[in-house]
Parts: sequence; structure tokens; C-alpha cells
Amino acid sequence: MPADGELAEAASVLRTGGLVAFPTETVYGLGANALDAQAAARIFEAKARPSFDPLITHLADAADLEPLVGPVPPAVAALAARFWPGPLTLIVDRPAAIPPIVTSGLDTMAVRVPDNEHARRLIATAGVPVAAPSANRFGQLSPTRAEHVVRGLGAAVDVVLDGGPTRCGIESTIVDARGDRPVVLRLGALPVEELEKVVGPVTVRPGSSGQPVAPGTLAAHYAPRTPLRLLAADSAARPVRAEPAPSDGMRHGYLAFRDRPADGWAAVEVLSATGDLTEAAARLFDALHRLDAAGVTEIVAEPVPETGVGRAVNDRLRRAAATWQPAD
Repeated sequence: MPADGELAEAASVLRTGGLVAFPTETVYGLGANALDAQAAARIFEAKARPSFDPLITHLADAADLEPLVGPVPPAVAALAARFWPGPLTLIVDRPAAIPPIVTSGLDTMAVRVPDNEHARRLIATAGVPVAAPSANRFGQLSPTRAEHVVRGLGAAVDVVLDGGPTRCGIESTIVDARGDRPVVLRLGALPVEELEKVVGPVTVRPGSSGQPVAPGTLAAHYAPRTPLRLLAADSAARPVRAEPAPSDGMRHGYLAFRDRPADGWAAVEVLSATGDLTEAAARLFDALHRLDAAGVTEIVAEPVPETGVGRAVNDRLRRAAATWQPAD
């Protein structure tokens, strides 16, 4: 249903244990009542998501944080005040009201306020916090359009709210600011440089060994079903030199940052003809969805400049290129 239509039905589905896919500014989320353990279990089942990978809890307003979790450390409060609503997820202590399945048994919880009017209205109308990872099969490309959700999850979702393409196109940045020095656990749509303007220097430590401490940090993730090969950057000034199309008779796709490669590729997507990293991030998953559907045997991808939101784009490409076997 259209996201700008009546939200009462979708909110009722959430309150009564159902699943609702909804747009945020980052990607589409697969939402369930975060206070309902059985509803949260449906998320893991629908996504074929391993139980060790925690979910993000979404709130309608920053003012809802302390009533749910109690007092938070000063750096957490400062980041929430500056960047909420927005593409920032913060780590807090898990309150008793949130069942352990939502946090995969961790004593911490990931939480954010999305910068999307439809999402906030849905959560406010439901009257409950909403646990919502990306609305896709686990490990596969994140959805930035409603049709990506329908194609990937189908009848596993009770309601899909169509809010058009998402604005940021990649997931939120995840930060643990409870200690002396904030730690970025997942690079995302909010650049590290912006965080440091508020809390000073941060440590960037994306990636998990063993149980993830934050969503989206496994080495292999965000992957198309078609194998993806990431080219190496030549230098900071010239991030990559495009290679000629393979002449093996197979169909190959190419993901370019700003310049189209020479002819010979079966399918080509350009992230930003002007070299704009924000536009490149917004187009990343949509472009990969199209290449994945083009019937190619391999996707060759260029990295983008390793600065600002470009760091998050390259993070997604590296994880997509990691060895991973998707479920049928």
C-alpha cells in the first residue's frame, strides 16, 4: 500500500505481531513489535537470518529513548540530539522491556530514529518500538525500493508500505558511545567526519569475529546473487583504473563510479556521472539490483574515493565481494 496513505492498518499489524516493511531514509526495514518476542522471531524466520545477528530498534522520536532505556551517557545523548532523526544507530544498554531475541542475547541494544516521515508516523501510530533490520533475505542486497522487498521476501511480509526510492541508499552508521572514546561499529550513511565534529576522535572498528556486536558487520554481507569482484584502487587521487571487458564469451556486468568503461560489457551501471559520493551511495544497491537481474555471470565493481560516505560504499562492496553462498 502507498506509504502516504492510511497507516492505521499497518500499525495494527505491527501491534498484533505481524511484519510490516516500510521505507526509511536509508533502506527499507522489515518491522515487528520490539516488545513482542514472538513477533521478533518472525523477522528471523522471514529473512532466514541467523539468531546471533542482533536487530535495530526504531523509535518515533528522540524523546522516546530515555523512557524506554533510562538515562544514557553524555556522548550518546549528544549524538542523539544532533543526528536524530537521521541515519545514526546508537548502542545503549538493553532495557528489561526488550526481549533478548531482539538483541541476540546481548546486554546491549542498537536503536535509532529514522529520518523518514512515513516511518516515524507508522511507529508513532503503532505505539510500540519497532525492531527492523533491512527487508531482504539475510546476506543479500539491501532493498531501496518497495519492489525489491516484494521480489525478495514476497508473502513472508504482511504489509509493504511503498514510499518510493530511499534517499540515502545505504544503512545507518552504528556507534557505541558509552565509553571514553566512541567506536564506529558499522560505517554508514552518516560520515565519520560528521560524528567527530560532535564527540571528537572516534575509533572505526567495523567487522565481527564470532557473534556480531552490531547488525551488518559480518565479513560477507550485502551481496548480489551474481558473484562480485572488486577492483583494487590505484591511489587516493585515482581510485581505480577500469579494465577492458573480458573476451571469454560470457556476459559480464560493470559497476562504475563516475566514468563509463569501454564497450564490451553486457550491462553497465554508473553511480554518479559527476563524482558525487552522496549520489553514489544513494544509487549503490539499486544499481546492484539491476546488474544482478541482467543475467550476467560476474559483476566487476570499482571502489569509490575513500572519504566521507565513500568509506561506507567501499565497505559494502568489500563485504559483497567476500566469499558467500546465498540461500535458495
